[in-house]
Amino acid sequence: MLADCQSFYASVEKAAHPEYRDKPLIVAGDPTRRSGIVLAACPIAKQYGITTAETLGEALGKCPDVVVIRPHMQTYIDVSLMITEIFESFTDLVEPFSIDEQFLDVTGSLSYFGSPEEIARRIQVKVMMYTGVWIRVGISSTKILAKMATDIWAKKNETGIFTLPKSDVETLLWPQPINKMFGVGSRMTAHFQRMGLATIGDLGSLPLPEFKRKLRARMGRNSDIQAELFWQTANGIDQSPVKPSSHDVQKAIGHQMTLPRDYSKPQEIDVILLELSEEVCRRSRAKGYMGSVVAAGAQGTDFDRPTGFFHQMAVPDPTNITMEVFTAAKTLFYTHWDRLPVRRLGVTLSKLVPDDQYQLTLFGNREKERKLERVTDAIRHKFGTTSILRASSLLKAAQARDRSVKIGGHYK
Repeated sequence: MLADCQSFYASVEKAAHPEYRDKPLIVAGDPTRRSGIVLAACPIAKQYGITTAETLGEALGKCPDVVVIRPHMQTYIDVSLMITEIFESFTDLVEPFSIDEQFLDVTGSLSYFGSPEEIARRIQVKVMMYTGVWIRVGISSTKILAKMATDIWAKKNETGIFTLPKSDVETLLWPQPINKMFGVGSRMTAHFQRMGLATIGDLGSLPLPEFKRKLRARMGRNSDIQAELFWQTANGIDQSPVKPSSHDVQKAIGHQMTLPRDYSKPQEIDVILLELSEEVCRRSRAKGYMGSVVAAGAQGTDFDRPTGFFHQMAVPDPTNITMEVFTAAKTLFYTHWDRLPVRRLGVTLSKLVPDDQYQLTLFGNREKERKLERVTDAIRHKFGTTSILRASSLLKAAQARDRSVKIGGHYK
């Protein structure tokens, strides 16, 4: 199954504010400044033509009376975790796909809870009772088919449940437009249409070697893996199991920040690079990792025509010490920066190893620095992330205090 929460953020807000039950409601940016984008719109708001990702101003133009609520990200995370616990009362095989979508394998639960459709209905009732969120469920024999069953059918029908058997792929899935296939965006849709592939069946019915040849001619010789993935999706082929631990393996720890304005002065950029390095190292220490590769990147001010870079370098010894990562990030940044204003910066630590064993060094006093950082981590954990700050985080360019009240760029 793929269980999807309808208009998740908006549904959580309506559950918290019953007085808005019959009113159009959106979750967006900063209502006091009438800025930002729409993160979620309830079904009533969508009837006015309001869509996710449009600006708040555009939404207000379509429906001046729409209720606008600022996002509360910590609440949404808490409700998502509560929904996960509900799913786990039906099966121990639950794999989060996003904050509002999760895969479930209920094969072993059929003898306890009934048919897949009955389990889906029970899930809907229980989640609605506990959270006020309506769940749509796509059911099939593979994750990819369950996902498309949700997106194409379950989200559209009144029951919110749809079963797509593997045997019905040719009759139900193949007639659908190619842009309905999972993983196919507007750019890929244009490529497929120029190749004469208007429906999912046009792609799925092609022999794989022929489709590889067509895509290679269109997108270059390195497209064979992509071609095989698209072809398997069109045919409902997906060997990946539902694995609760699929997101547990940490390969890198990074942090990016979109800045409130253009930064062009090195002294301002250094403040942000230090705050990013500190956050990356704090999270690394919390998870028990060190990294031997540091990466730094930047993006220019024009998001419609992205410019920038992302480069990495190895450090002499695995580290999660802030100043060591900051030094490497600065080296990378100033080596590749074109001196044009930047609007986004990022720092990443990768090639991770456990931090319980490390090589002692003859020079410097890394153990003293480790102890100092462990103490500051403990203070922040007990009293809040801004309870102890570097002096540079008090400068105008700094973002640490503002970001401390946000999750993912949105207010908690």
